[in-house]
Amino acid sequence: MAEPGRPVARPAGGSRLGRRGVGLRPRLTLVSTAVVALVSALLLWLGWLLVGGVARAVPSLPPGTTVRVGDVTVPAEQLHDAVGAAARADVLRAGLIAFPLVVAAAAVVSWVLVGRVLGPLYAVTATARRLTVESLDTRTGLHGARGEVAELAAGFDAMLDRLQAAFDAQRRFVANASHELRTPLSVLRTEVDVTLSDPAADVEELRRMAEVVRDASRRAEDLVAGLLLLARTEGAGLADVRPVDLAVLVVPALAAVRADAARRGLRVQVRVAPAPATGDPVLLERVAGNLLENAVRHNVVGGWMDVCTGVRDGYAELQVSSAGPAIPADRVQELFEPFRRGPVARTGNAPGSGLGLSIVRAVVQAHGGVVHAVPVSGGGLAVTVRLPAA
Repeated sequence: MAEPGRPVARPAGGSRLGRRGVGLRPRLTLVSTAVVALVSALLLWLGWLLVGGVARAVPSLPPGTTVRVGDVTVPAEQLHDAVGAAARADVLRAGLIAFPLVVAAAAVVSWVLVGRVLGPLYAVTATARRLTVESLDTRTGLHGARGEVAELAAGFDAMLDRLQAAFDAQRRFVANASHELRTPLSVLRTEVDVTLSDPAADVEELRRMAEVVRDASRRAEDLVAGLLLLARTEGAGLADVRPVDLAVLVVPALAAVRADAARRGLRVQVRVAPAPATGDPVLLERVAGNLLENAVRHNVVGGWMDVCTGVRDGYAELQVSSAGPAIPADRVQELFEPFRRGPVARTGNAPGSGLGLSIVRAVVQAHGGVVHAVPVSGGGLAVTVRLPAA
């Protein structure tokens, strides 16, 4: 007897086997065999009845005569009953021989056919058991199969494709984030170590170190804030949904970049019209801010920038176009990946964190909208955000 409070030992794997039960193939085989057995028994019974009825239709003979039925001689008056009994006995004898043969054949055929039908399901199960984070490239490989279970296998392969792409993107994101965070942290440590190792460091040297530390800390802070915002918007629901106007959200975003634009001598053209939408005002304001900051940061000295809002085809639009370096058309989509700055990835000395357009895409998709970019002739980029109009 087990002591109170002490867990009772169970056979290894017993609970798994208990939950698993009989497989689908034996159950389907049993059901189909039982149906065949039932139908065969019913046909045998109907044949037994029909033979008796046919025997009663035999023409009658004159009274007083005798007829030999099998090994038995019977009077003519008992001919119908004797013929019926003999016929039923023959039918019953043949049926008792054929019945188990039919049932056995049905069981074998059902087992084989059910196995072939469930083959893709077994392949899906075996593939799922072999899967790990490091073997997401495993597939069922059932390209020529047909039927609903084969469609299940195809859907399972498609799910693995999406899952592998998500894991690969996550690995790249983590690697890039660690690389980006390592740069400001290395700057901080290097500046502090160099300054502390100099016994003759004066106030001016300490101030210079403090400025470098402040800039590196700000860059790390911006990067962490961008990562948190990106994690918040990717695959998450909106916490605050209310009517917003993209034309109104552009105003504070323009005010934030106006000084930098003037310092670089940019010509700014603003054409705003009401663009009502529904969504999170804070996130949508971040969209406008990121687009305008990118347009200023990646512009050329003395360049131009154009901001436009309005409604088109039932969508509220925000378009930000700007001059800048030439970007090949086949590289434009890469700009929406994390840590992409222009056509070059993870440039350590480039301004910004490389998360601006990634955050824009995540926020816009969370609002049910779309964002796309096209290169501008002569250099630059035009980014258009489209949200369902309110």
